Amino acid sequence: MSKQYPGVILRVQPGSLAEELELAPGDKILAVNGQGLRDIIDLSFAMADEAIDLLVEHAGGEQEMISFDKDADEELGVEFESAVFDGIRSCANHCCFCFVDMIAPNMRNSLSIRDDDYRLSFLYGNFITMTNLSDADFRRIEQYHLSPLYVSVQCMNPKLRAEILRCKGAAQIASQLDRLEATGTEYHTQVVLCAGLNDGEELERTIREIVARRPHALSLAVVPVGITKYRTDPFPLKQFGREEAATVIEQAEKWQKKLQEEDGRTFLYLGDEFYFLAGREVPPSRFYDGFPQLDNGIGLTRNFLNEWERTKPQQSTYETPVHLAVVTGTAIAPVMQRLADTVKQRNLAVHIIAVPNEHFGTTVNVSGLLTAHDIIASLKKMGEHFDGVLIPGSALRSGEDIFLDDVTLDDLRAHFPKARIEPVQNGHDYRMALTGWCTYHKDRARETAYMWQSNAGYTKNVSY
Repeated sequence: MSKQYPGVILRVQPGSLAEELELAPGDKILAVNGQGLRDIIDLSFAMADEAIDLLVEHAGGEQEMISFDKDADEELGVEFESAVFDGIRSCANHCCFCFVDMIAPNMRNSLSIRDDDYRLSFLYGNFITMTNLSDADFRRIEQYHLSPLYVSVQCMNPKLRAEILRCKGAAQIASQLDRLEATGTEYHTQVVLCAGLNDGEELERTIREIVARRPHALSLAVVPVGITKYRTDPFPLKQFGREEAATVIEQAEKWQKKLQEEDGRTFLYLGDEFYFLAGREVPPSRFYDGFPQLDNGIGLTRNFLNEWERTKPQQSTYETPVHLAVVTGTAIAPVMQRLADTVKQRNLAVHIIAVPNEHFGTTVNVSGLLTAHDIIASLKKMGEHFDGVLIPGSALRSGEDIFLDDVTLDDLRAHFPKARIEPVQNGHDYRMALTGWCTYHKDRARETAYMWQSNAGYTKNVSY
């Protein structure tokens, strides 16, 4: 038998095969048909057999072999504490813009995870640099057809990439992409753009070389570097201003026009922050080719606007005055205000509260990185009585009511006992909340808790 790495069961889904087998949270799956498991990828392939011998270790330490027959496509029906049983593959780099190095002190340990794991890239769209991939990893990617992957390119200049990532092996990006393509693997790419470092001519080179790798290269996203007040790295970094952001947009638009003329796809996308910084509207939906990098934040604003437009407003009548506070990051606040201004419900007053991110630094302006402490401070500073408060669902852990600073939603609610506080996840929720506040309620307990990992190592649970 190959080496065993236990997959620890977190939840058993009601009515599932696992429930029928009387598996329980805390049980550990050690092997399937004599095969040790490294992750849920191994488990998925092993469970494709119809005759199963499942080696389980129960919470008390007793091991049991459970033998059963199943349909080839029948899933076990459990959620695991982690998608990778042998441990998350850590990052071999020391990037000059690493967000983990800019995390505030004394925060939860999971925020300091330096993940660079190709399995999480395949399973959940995490971006990897490939600097820690071995020959065996490439063979496994080919064997299991782990496609598409998500690759942080940063730049295609090998010398500069090695300097930015502070890893000698980072210079091998071109040959590693060649190797992926030789296995038939497709991949999405991203560039974390740093002013004066990998922009300008370097960005031009990167776009040109990634575009040439179509059709294996599926998309290229360019996002601006984020810097918190806790950054101590001496490497000089500066964020984009209005003029620099406009220059990036104009550079991208030339390529976007060319690519659309070639095959009807934009392929190259910019993070929303560039448009906010430059004071421009985000592009229309057709620019996003179906939003292939939405989980990377590409097109979030346009998607939010689309959901708002598709949602039929409630015809609620507010018989008495209703005062709603809408909590948001400073970047998206003007969009939230513009949408609120279109709602003409009688007796409804909407107050947009753009919360400065004092926790990470005010240059961090997205809603998803707001902490409960900053939200509480901004609401109390208003000194007004609100009937309701809408908070960004992205600031809470997926499937859980916990903020980045480990404050629960109930704790936040306790500070404002006279107001009903509800999360808003998307444009649909926002319109429903404003036009039908009396009946609006967001039941996050029904959301599946999947694992999502970014450079901030923000960990959640996974399903199989």
